[in-house]
Amino acid sequence: MLALTRTNFLLVLGAKILLSVLSGCSWSEGFEMRSIRGSRFARAVVVVTAVGALVAGGTVANAASTSITCYKGTAVKKVSGVNPKCATGWTTKKPVSKPAVAKGAFAFSGIYKGKVALLWSDSDVKATSVTGGGTGNIFGLNNLTASGSAKPTNQCVGLNASGVLSGGGSTLKVSFDTSAKGCAEDSAAPTAINISGNAVVTGGTGKFAGAKGTLKVTGSFAIKSTQAGSSESSAFTATLSGNITTK
Repeated sequence: MLALTRTNFLLVLGAKILLSVLSGCSWSEGFEMRSIRGSRFARAVVVVTAVGALVAGGTVANAASTSITCYKGTAVKKVSGVNPKCATGWTTKKPVSKPAVAKGAFAFSGIYKGKVALLWSDSDVKATSVTGGGTGNIFGLNNLTASGSAKPTNQCVGLNASGVLSGGGSTLKVSFDTSAKGCAEDSAAPTAINISGNAVVTGGTGKFAGAKGTLKVTGSFAIKSTQAGSSESSAFTATLSGNITTK
């Protein structure tokens, strides 16, 4: 209301000055009218112009000012003005925060592919070398090495195996529990072997020091022969998933 009164006053004042000029007179303190000369006209124009500037300045100064919040990554800043805008590279859209993972808790899920070397004997079959690389939510543990054995008395037998997942300066040690088994799809080779069971986390190093947990394991590989003394190398695929905790 005060801003409106001030603006009206300035407008009335400018109008009176201009009127006095156009009528050949000037308006001064006490509203005394007297004759003016040409030089007075120029002064009046300057005054009227100044009044116009004051009116315009008052209008801008009293325009509504608003504030917006701008975001860029994790940075946040407020911008104020009559028509505030975010700078280039900034946005008014607040970034969506990803759920924080509790320190020392890992939801592990990965697929490993590689080669398994097999050696057959009269009483068992040994996986002398298992090596592979992994992808997925594996926290930098890109490499898999393992070994194991089984006594193939029928199409489904228990597996005795252990391995290490490694990468990024950390390791995770796992070992199959009694639920692990390997089942042949056919009663004789050549055939595919499907493995399943749980791998218990028995420790680790680096960011997995003192790790505990259980990973569900499923996978497969093929065999060509079961003859004692034979050896072969076969491609394998294994999926590991589960929760791991560290101290």
